[in-house]
Amino acid sequence: MSEPHFIDDIGVMAPTAPPIPNIDERRAAQRRRMFAPSFDLYLLTVVGALCAFGLLMVYSASIDASFLATEDTTTTYFFWRQLRNFGIGLVSMYILSRVDYRVWRRLSIPMMLVIMATLVVVIQYGDRRLEANRALFNGSIQPGEGAKLVVVIYMSAWLASKRNKIHTLSYGLIPFSIMVGTVTFLIVLQPDLSTAASILATALTLFFLAGASWFQLSVLAGGAGFAVWTIATQLPYAETRIQGHLSAINDLSQANDHVQAAIVAFLNGGLFGVGLGEGKQKFGALPFPHTDSVFAVIGEELGLFGCFVVIALYIMMVHRGFKVSRNARDPFGALLAAGVTCWLVYDALLNIAVMTAVIPPTGVPLPFISFGGSSLIATMSGIGLVLSVSRVSSKPLPPERKQLKEFDTQPRPDKEEKAAERRKDIDDELVKQGREERRQRRKEELRKDRRQQREPLPGGGLPDLDDLIDASIVPDSSPPEDDDYRNDDDDSDSDLGGGNGRGRISRISCS
Repeated sequence: MSEPHFIDDIGVMAPTAPPIPNIDERRAAQRRRMFAPSFDLYLLTVVGALCAFGLLMVYSASIDASFLATEDTTTTYFFWRQLRNFGIGLVSMYILSRVDYRVWRRLSIPMMLVIMATLVVVIQYGDRRLEANRALFNGSIQPGEGAKLVVVIYMSAWLASKRNKIHTLSYGLIPFSIMVGTVTFLIVLQPDLSTAASILATALTLFFLAGASWFQLSVLAGGAGFAVWTIATQLPYAETRIQGHLSAINDLSQANDHVQAAIVAFLNGGLFGVGLGEGKQKFGALPFPHTDSVFAVIGEELGLFGCFVVIALYIMMVHRGFKVSRNARDPFGALLAAGVTCWLVYDALLNIAVMTAVIPPTGVPLPFISFGGSSLIATMSGIGLVLSVSRVSSKPLPPERKQLKEFDTQPRPDKEEKAAERRKDIDDELVKQGREERRQRRKEELRKDRRQQREPLPGGGLPDLDDLIDASIVPDSSPPEDDDYRNDDDDSDSDLGGGNGRGRISRISCS
């Protein structure tokens, strides 16, 4: 039957469509695997969106600050510095994502010792700004931001190595309290309460995820509460901030100028904001608009919708981070991914809570968005570690030696069939060897009998004994099973003439 053709209204026959080529599904799957990323692409996309949004907001929020820092010569001073920091952070994130994260487990102890020594140095010789020693080299490096990342790596390695020993007092609660307490105490001495709170919250979360008991967590929570009460009553500036916050709960006009300026910025923004770059609170009224107060600038210029977008991006980052942690191959990778995710989300929650007057004012930056080289490089390095965990988890797992041994000892259908064939071949070979041995034995017995019974030939000679024996023996064509269970002495048809003595040799001898 010919293929159908279609005829239009004017009677012209339309050609048939060419046949659809067959698609090789196997090659298509190979191409997809070849071009598929070996890391969590969604997490990288979310972080890229946060960094791009941060560069945009730093440019908008730092206009007045750039004028003041450069004596009215440029409005992009802080933007170009943040772009430089982003480039360094991008390189750091790429390198850490390509390096196997398990390398840092062996280096966690030296890294912890180095960061603790750096915290001691910054207390003694750090730059004094706003009544605190938090930075080195004219504010270029803040060891507190690096301490967040190092504490996550060290705590993940330590908790992964203890496993079930965490429940004990000598291997769990006491060492954890000493290590975390030492780091937070050095940071409180700067003083930098927001960084200390972030590190303490992240460490407690890792301790909980590693399997700590509720009794241990209760003891640690009680100790942390006592430490907070001591700091609030012993440090004058902390006591002033807490009292101002408690007064602002009943009357917002009693809050400090920073909180009041942030609230005014949110009220001016409304639902969709006054427009990008059109905010007014950043011109003097709002302190640190491009660092600690950048979320208030977002609320004024982009409104509630812009704040919702930022919070949604952080929620997506948390989702992808914990998914990478769940799919990790070892406890260290799972704790590392979860620790970095918790650290970043705790910093974001602290910054947003301060800007919305939920907690007393602190100096924690908004991850990926606030201006700051140490913060941006540390956070992007942490994301690089999470991407390394996802990249290692996506690779096929090579079988270990123990797994190979167990696999070999397990019964397999193909292995059993080969073993059965091998046993059958061996049995056949043994049967053949047995038949040949019996044949040779019969020949020897026949030679012995013929030497005793042979007679001279008519010509005076004797017949060749081997020819006579070979001619008299008929090859045994019986199945192997008959040869195995056959008695030659009782067989009347045997070559030896057993039984009734009428075998082939007996008849030859009689003739």
